[in-house]
Amino acid sequence: MRTSAGLLLFRHTDDGLEVLLGHMGGPFFARRDAGAWTVPKGEYEPDSEPAWDAARREFQEELGLPPPDREAVPLGEVRQTNGKVVTAWAIEADLDPATVVPGVFSMEWPPKSGQMREFPELDRVEWFGLDRARTVIVKAQDAFLDRLAEHSA
Repeated sequence: MRTSAGLLLFRHTDDGLEVLLGHMGGPFFARRDAGAWTVPKGEYEPDSEPAWDAARREFQEELGLPPPDREAVPLGEVRQTNGKVVTAWAIEADLDPATVVPGVFSMEWPPKSGQMREFPELDRVEWFGLDRARTVIVKAQDAFLDRLAEHSA
């Protein structure tokens, strides 16, 4: 079973609760909006690393910024349609998306071309109100939004 861990930043604004999501980089998501946004997260091996440590490491790798050193709200786990189990924590913090320097990954593109290309892990990062976030986030991860809303009520 594949596992990922991540941190969902949130902030309170005059317009209500907002969350920071990342748009998945690479050619598969380039023209997609719905279902192409995610909690900044990444894979880890549960036998080798605690989920909390992985979430903090992956935040740094995905966004190029240190994770906020603040109280974290456990949001639990969800199982995505691809079978991956994602564990997340929410942290109240403000972050300017313009300061993000995303990590990169390599893949053969176009397929079977023999050409390796680099793509950003997240090609953009934005703040969303909860209603809008629900329309773009990976479907299973909307449970994290519900849990955060319950915590913040």
